[in-house]
Amino acid sequence: MPILTQHTSKPHGFKVEEPLILECGKTFRDLRIHYTTAGELNADKSNVIWVFHALTANSDPIEWWPGLIGEDDLINPKDHFIICANMIGSCYGSTEPTDFDFPLITIRDMVEAHKMLKQHLGIQQIKIGIGGSMGGQQLLEWAVQEPELFETIIPIATNAKHSAWGIAFNETQRMAIKSAANLADGLETARAVAMLSYRNHETYNETQSDTEERIDQFSASSYQRYQGAKLRRRFSPISYYYLSKAMDSHNIGIDKNGLENTLSRLRSRAIVIGVETDILFPLHEQKFIFDHIPNAAFYPIQSLYGHDGFLIETEKISAILKKEIQ
Repeated sequence: MPILTQHTSKPHGFKVEEPLILECGKTFRDLRIHYTTAGELNADKSNVIWVFHALTANSDPIEWWPGLIGEDDLINPKDHFIICANMIGSCYGSTEPTDFDFPLITIRDMVEAHKMLKQHLGIQQIKIGIGGSMGGQQLLEWAVQEPELFETIIPIATNAKHSAWGIAFNETQRMAIKSAANLADGLETARAVAMLSYRNHETYNETQSDTEERIDQFSASSYQRYQGAKLRRRFSPISYYYLSKAMDSHNIGIDKNGLENTLSRLRSRAIVIGVETDILFPLHEQKFIFDHIPNAAFYPIQSLYGHDGFLIETEKISAILKKEIQ
């Protein structure tokens, strides 16, 4: 696990006493939830901001979302009580798989764990929920389950149901992990595949094209190997496998009479943000969310970096939120 940087974030561990019955029908006992807080609750507990992390991040958003969340950023511990829980199945402190006998976990299971943490902290209302990608999936699932819980939700570069395109990318990555003689080697390949969906044609042409003529050892090739090796050093292949399956499970309309009706019951104000160059969670998916939430605003942003723009374009996202929530 990465060492937390020296700032106001405080890591915590919480062991859940009651069992968690998973959507697949199996039961988790002795569930661990690792979470991080920054700032202090005000007297009426009205300054809570719950941040949901994406696939391979941890519970410290000040570490991985600088420019949006931090001491001098829009979302800061001076004004807010910031909570981020490591999703179950991840390898950063919460209950995680150690082999392929681990039960299937879903986005809904992750939300059930978040609910347990909320109860543990004595929180009744959340001022803002914010998350991108898989984090946005968790946010939407929780918001439709408890329509009055969030005052404002900010889903970014996410969807209401994971697409066949996204599932195909994830399955290809899982095939790479399971087919490798060494799981860590498989994770490297999986991450290289993922990078093709996190960025796009223009990203690679702009950042990885070679200025001199070559017949081998291309910059784009070394970049793919670098990204795979970097994730290998910090993440579990088995966690990656199960978290990608959880992402595939995302569908807020299951047992709720469809996506449109489910979104229409949401009572939170929604600020929906998408990235115009995102090929993994294309803009029409965020437009769909906006179209069916009664009180919503929609902002597409331009970025060279495709899906990863939700992490990189913090100045643009901050400008939108300053206008909408201040």
